[in-house]
Amino acid sequence: MSAVVELAETWRGEDLVAEITVARPAKLNVIGHAAMTKLRALCEHLAGRPELRCVILRGGGDKAFIGGADIAEMAKLDPASARRFITALHEVCAGFRALPVPVIARIEGYALGAGLEIAAACDLRIAATSARFGMPEVKVGIPSVIEAALLARLVGDGRAREMMLLGEVFGAEEAMRCGLVSRVVAPEALDAAVAQMVTAVLACGREALRLQKALFQRWENLPLDAAITVGIDAFAQAFEGPEPRARLGAFVARRQEARKQGD
Repeated sequence: MSAVVELAETWRGEDLVAEITVARPAKLNVIGHAAMTKLRALCEHLAGRPELRCVILRGGGDKAFIGGADIAEMAKLDPASARRFITALHEVCAGFRALPVPVIARIEGYALGAGLEIAAACDLRIAATSARFGMPEVKVGIPSVIEAALLARLVGDGRAREMMLLGEVFGAEEAMRCGLVSRVVAPEALDAAVAQMVTAVLACGREALRLQKALFQRWENLPLDAAITVGIDAFAQAFEGPEPRARLGAFVARRQEARKQGD
């Protein structure tokens, strides 16, 4: 049985918040090729929705975010099928990275191997104190690959090497200390904390966030001078639409009103 991948849509006025759940709680929500295909298709579908403002990715139940790739499937791989399998997993990670809006990983329980790589491909990571993280691939005879390459940017080269060369599992507080996650809360507070993060996203400019997300992608592969140049282009591009003038004008009006109230 493969993991069930579910999509729920919530509307906040004209804004769409999508929640994707990977549900196979009896097996820690591990994913095989079928679930990877569904996740990639969902990312492609959501990327084309102009009303989309935010995506939340979570696991089913409270034992795991995504506990990794399906070891039963991997045990049957040969070199050719292994290449297809890992490429499919990379395409899932790339799909989340390519979404034009912020993606929030809601992490409760285990985020191991492929699960941690998918979390690293998200923009924001918030974890429960019960969360457990690790890259244990070397313990089952394979290297950590594909989006594991993102980990050094998040936690530093030394900590990333330790994670992948020792394969140890560590907790949410350590994940917070090393920069892997940005927030850690009690399990019972996790949904409220995610909702607060979504509210903060929705308070920001729709087009500004899409430009910002696109810049992150471009900055990754550019030297500093070129990164600054594309940033200047994006700043100018923002003013092609009404959003900056409307929001800046509203800010100025609020400040003037506050000054009047203070007089």
